[in-house]
Amino acid sequence: MAKNLLEQLREMTVVVADTGDIQAIKKFTPRDATTNPSLITAAAQMPEYQEIVDETLKQARVDAGTDASDQDVAKLAFDRLAVSFGKKILEIVPKRVSTEVDARLSYDTEATIEKGRYLISEYEKSGISRERILIKIASTWEGIKAAEVLEKEGIHCNLTLLFGLHQAIACAEAGATLISPFVGRILDWYKKDTGRDYTPQEDPGVQSVTTIYNYYKKFGYATEVMGASFRNLGEITELAGCDLLTISPALLAELHATEAELPRKLDPAAAASLDIQKLSIDKDTFDKMHAADRMASEKLAEGIAGFTKALEALEALLADRLSKLEGEEHRSHVAEDMFHLYDLDGDGFITREEWMGTDAVFDALDTNKDGKITPEEMGAGLGAVLHLVQAV
Repeated sequence: MAKNLLEQLREMTVVVADTGDIQAIKKFTPRDATTNPSLITAAAQMPEYQEIVDETLKQARVDAGTDASDQDVAKLAFDRLAVSFGKKILEIVPKRVSTEVDARLSYDTEATIEKGRYLISEYEKSGISRERILIKIASTWEGIKAAEVLEKEGIHCNLTLLFGLHQAIACAEAGATLISPFVGRILDWYKKDTGRDYTPQEDPGVQSVTTIYNYYKKFGYATEVMGASFRNLGEITELAGCDLLTISPALLAELHATEAELPRKLDPAAAASLDIQKLSIDKDTFDKMHAADRMASEKLAEGIAGFTKALEALEALLADRLSKLEGEEHRSHVAEDMFHLYDLDGDGFITREEWMGTDAVFDALDTNKDGKITPEEMGAGLGAVLHLVQAV
């Protein structure tokens, strides 16, 4: 039988799932997985993951304290939730998961280092080796310098939001484990800037990753290249042979459903024979090259702003969920206290004779109209009770 594109791609490239949806990861069985705040936000709103979200929020409240605001608890819960999803994903994938540092720290080296250490400590508390985690950091100069420190401590890093060769070289010289150049976002910029469409072969994002891959292989850097942020199937097939490719569930499904020959496009042996000038990147060189590369400058700033916005949206979602969750728990405790107050003989029921409130409230709680109120009826009907008490 002819092999589909996904099967052929896996023979030359490590396939990574770009999703926080655990069911999608189970379906396509990638070696690794990667997430970001947008993906976690989407997953956190799915009913099947509500238990993970709720348990994470409850523990964050305990650790933050009763006086902490819902917003502060939500901020603490974000990191915990990213780790919670990461642990679930690691039950499925055989190798690694990438967990992202708060994008708001992208220009703060020390804060990024501390956050990376914290995330690793959370995984290690659960018995998960740091070898299975990639700390995902934006490819600013400050982020790259943070990764350099973390790598020396055995904390492996995935440098993301990478758009230019200067970023890629700096990451490799810092000893980063992996980089994630954003193919589709580069294409987006050029399409908007030039007003034209591109074939997969001339796609600027594909060409950028090809240049980086060849540079790394030519000069023997150990840093892996993982193409990311794809817009179409052609971008993926043109990068067949890249170290890794992180692909959305929709495009994974399209690869799986397509039968065609998939030739290798990127190859270490071919890269070794190329005539490439070696560059050394210090901060001044990085800044100059970054300023000269309008696309990389704009897309890096836009990416950090976008990840920040997604993170703030997730924190707002978590704060809202926490408020509702604690409201439900509060009502549950009130219901329990009320039940024991009225269950005078302790037989587990409140009769009309024991009830000292109004008949309207008793009737509202006695949903099956058997003349007795159970603890379950008290809990379920507390909202109605409070409404009626206010009205009576």
